[in-house]
Amino acid sequence: MKPDVLAVAPAPSRLADLFVLTKVRLNALVVATAVGGYYMAAPDGVSPLTMVIACVGTALVAGGAAAINQVFERDLDRRMERTRLRPVADHRMGVAEGYAAGAAFAAFGIALLWLGANALAAAVAFTTLAIYVWVYTPLKRRSSLSTIVGAVPGALPPLIGWAAARGSLDGLAPWTLFLVMFLWQLPHFLAIAWLCRDDYRRAGLPMLSVVDTSGSLTGRQVVLWAATLIPFSLLPFVMLAKAPYAFGALALGLGFLFVAVRFALRRTDANARLLFFGSITYLPLLWTLMCVARR
Repeated sequence: MKPDVLAVAPAPSRLADLFVLTKVRLNALVVATAVGGYYMAAPDGVSPLTMVIACVGTALVAGGAAAINQVFERDLDRRMERTRLRPVADHRMGVAEGYAAGAAFAAFGIALLWLGANALAAAVAFTTLAIYVWVYTPLKRRSSLSTIVGAVPGALPPLIGWAAARGSLDGLAPWTLFLVMFLWQLPHFLAIAWLCRDDYRRAGLPMLSVVDTSGSLTGRQVVLWAATLIPFSLLPFVMLAKAPYAFGALALGLGFLFVAVRFALRRTDANARLLFFGSITYLPLLWTLMCVARR
């Protein structure tokens, strides 16, 4: 039986476009690490209101940064299959509208952190925004080192939470959380870059997965960062968490290293996908374990 009419997918709603513009789903893990940073910094008593403010403020700044990034990269997004239907790239949303939405989200988030938490939390959030939008975003067009630079703003949300709880980033403890996030992101991003290498090549982006056509350097980098993550992931045990965290972090780190080595030995899309899913499994389990075993 032949259909009389062709089915047409409904156009995305304005609300759906805002969700895509601000990368709500992808930023959820970032926001969760800000909450984790707050919780780890406040063992003597968590203020639910301040923790919610830290969460919402971080979410708004992250969403604003994502929106401004999409405005700046609209030409690149149009060339890539996975991003061509983003609202600004697809002309469903104007450049001025997208930029205004991003700026408003970011400004409101920073103001909320400043007024509801403290100036330091707001300053860390602004630093996150500035590095992501004005350093990482333009560098993507020029160098594969952008992946390392981009890991810096991605590692700052726990410090937003920590600063909101304590009003200070003194000592080594908060920076151990930063290092864990920084090191985790590198194999995570390299897995994505390998899976999306054809898209990045079409867009003319010099990602490592594009310039390293055989993938051998990518594989070595993945193993290097996953191996380096193991000892640094144990640092919270020294300062913040009890013994069960150390055993769990070691087991998780070795599992993550296993999938990294597997990818390095056979650089197939299946192994890259396994590395990606391993990374997004590793991080929430590590943070959950850290919070449960908090001193």
